[in-house]
Amino acid sequence: KGDASFSRLVYPLPEPGGLGVHATLDLSGRCRFGPDVEWLPEGTSPDAPGLYEVDPARAEPFYAAVRTYYPALADGALAPDYAGVRPKLSRETADFQVVRRGRVLHLLGVESPGLTA
Repeated sequence: KGDASFSRLVYPLPEPGGLGVHATLDLSGRCRFGPDVEWLPEGTSPDAPGLYEVDPARAEPFYAAVRTYYPALADGALAPDYAGVRPKLSRETADFQVVRRGRVLHLLGVESPGLTA
C-alpha cells in the first residue's frame, strides 16, 4: 500500500528452497515483496482447495522477513497480492531436467531466473 520504498531490487540472503522474501518493482513502479517459501505435502493436487490463496497466518513471518532489510515497515502496510506454486524436483538439490515428449519440450525444476535469463 502506498509509494514504493525502494528504487532498486533488494535480494536478502537465500533461504532453503528460495531466494528469500525480496523487494521488486513492477512496471508501474510499485514495490512488491515476496515470494516466501512454503513446502507442500508430497502428492498435493494442483487443484487442491485454497492452494492459490494467500494464507493470513503467514503474514507475521512474512513481515519479519521483510523487516530484516526494511525495519521501518509498519504493521498493516502490506496487502496480499497473489499466491502460486513453483514446482521443485527436490528440497535438497537445485537440479533440473529437460524432457522431450514428441514436439514438446518440458523444463522441469528450473528456477525462475533460469527460465527468464
